[in-house]
Amino acid sequence: MYSPRKSSTSRKVPCSSSLCDPQADCSAASNSCPYSIQYLSENTSSKGVLVEDVLYLTTESGQSKITQAPITFGCGQVQSGSFLGSAAPNGLLGLGMDSKSVPSLLASKGIAANSFSMCFGEDGHGRINFGDTGSSDQLETPLNIYKQNPYYNISITGAMVGGKSFDTKFSAVVDSGTSFTALSDPMYTEITSTFNAQVKESRKHLDASMPFEYCYSISAQGAVNPPNISLTAKGGSIFPVNGPIITITDTSSRPIAYCLAIMKSEGVNLIGENFMSGLKIVFDRERLVLGWKTFNCYNFDNSSKLPVNRNPSADPPKPALGPSSSNPEAAKGASPNITQIDVPHSSSSSETRLHLSGTFLSATIALLFLAALDQLPAIYITLY
Repeated sequence: MYSPRKSSTSRKVPCSSSLCDPQADCSAASNSCPYSIQYLSENTSSKGVLVEDVLYLTTESGQSKITQAPITFGCGQVQSGSFLGSAAPNGLLGLGMDSKSVPSLLASKGIAANSFSMCFGEDGHGRINFGDTGSSDQLETPLNIYKQNPYYNISITGAMVGGKSFDTKFSAVVDSGTSFTALSDPMYTEITSTFNAQVKESRKHLDASMPFEYCYSISAQGAVNPPNISLTAKGGSIFPVNGPIITITDTSSRPIAYCLAIMKSEGVNLIGENFMSGLKIVFDRERLVLGWKTFNCYNFDNSSKLPVNRNPSADPPKPALGPSSSNPEAAKGASPNITQIDVPHSSSSSETRLHLSGTFLSATIALLFLAALDQLPAIYITLY
């Protein structure tokens, strides 16, 4: 639990600060700048005050050293909806375009270049590398910049599902704060129906509260070989989808089904964490491109001086949530990452568990947008 009173470097952001929204209902009595974020999930919100403090980071390039980075963040006081469970046990980390976000502050102070990467390990480990501008061998696509909706938005021009390719043009927000990918029609139907037509296992209907339409039985041997999925981004680069499915197990951890982890949405397309598994995603706000490459999150392109515990026993316990609170979609802001959901079985009192094929970062990312500086050291954090 973060307590401003216990930090000698903590201070509330005053009403007069340039970081305080002029429209905020700033209290002259307390002279503290409030924040309030509403999420698409029903009755889900976060309210509190803005706080300034020092973040301690480790440089990657050259000799490893500690860097003190003054940042501003929201200190939550009142949470509602999904946040009342374990949806965001470690809080929210803003990585967006707004001047208050962590990468924007690091860049404006000359601490790190105005670009960062996120690596989503298939074994549950991940890294955020502030100042990472990517590498020459990564694939890229331009970012679509809309002032009214300043998210990390890209254009998709096609898809490949199993042995069938087809043209499907749509734009999507690359949203690391959303656990599962969500697509609207006609893209949703094109991709899911093509996937369904090539699956060999029989269709399995699960509890109605399950957010996924296409689920299938698993044989006694537990072997699963679903069709591969990839997306073609504007410019022709192929975005591989390494984790499109989830497996469902009973209370004894016996696999009983798997689902295509794509949710149907209305009017918004979100590329969620499950589509980023096994990739390092580079959010380059200087060149306005999104980059990606298949990557082992234990390493960096040159070398890493940060030791990472590979012992599986060091992995954190997975949060267990009801399906209604599993995924506050991030069209209005960030949404919590969920790696396991307890789902009541429709025909008995036993429970099934929903597992991603890979676990993800437990920090939640508010995706907005950032901007740029050159030739500055990269800073990185390892999340467990």
